[in-house]
Amino acid sequence: MSRTVKKKISSLSYSINRFYRKLSTAKPSTLILSIIAITAAIFLFGGGLYNLIMKPLPAVYYGGRFLFLYPQLSEQFITDSVVAMILYSLGIVGLIVMYQSTKYAYKPRQAYMMFLVGVVLLLLAYVFLEVAIQIKLGR
Repeated sequence: MSRTVKKKISSLSYSINRFYRKLSTAKPSTLILSIIAITAAIFLFGGGLYNLIMKPLPAVYYGGRFLFLYPQLSEQFITDSVVAMILYSLGIVGLIVMYQSTKYAYKPRQAYMMFLVGVVLLLLAYVFLEVAIQIKLGR
């Protein structure tokens, strides 16, 4: 082997080793990691994996009107997933606002208002999810 090839190979192994060291000692932000985890959970709970695998219709025009929620529990439209993901996100935001309200102990009025906003968001998400399930059941 020529000297230049040996030099390139040795420098390549050094750069790979340096990249591995940087990657193994990296400390990602806990905020970014938690956002990624929450997003993945909402995607999975909302039925995103089903949408990727089964490729359902977005909505259907049937009987002179659009159906955005599939009338049975066994299948779903893409709008079913979008509605569920939005409502799950609303509930998560409500929980986060409730948690943030605990950081304002020295301002009780602000803490109480933030807590109420969080409870309202969480209850809205729950009620609308229940309504969506009742619509799917046909009741």
